[in-house]
Amino acid sequence: MPDPAPNLEQAIRDNAAGPAKAAGDSGSVEQHPLKDQIEADRYLASKDAAGKPGLGIKFAKVVPPGTV
Repeated sequence: MPDPAPNLEQAIRDNAAGPAKAAGDSGSVEQHPLKDQIEADRYLASKDAAGKPGLGIKFAKVVPPGTV
């Protein structure tokens, strides 16, 4: 499955740069609010992170100095 994050990031940038509403002879267009777009991006990022092995947990062996 392709990674949707780069396309979503670009879509958010494009939508933020454009108008919120547009109307013309053929009809009108309204985009989703920026807040909803950011929440969607966060959801997809957390979903992607949860699918990776380890879930962000790293185990390390701690050896105190002076012991061999």
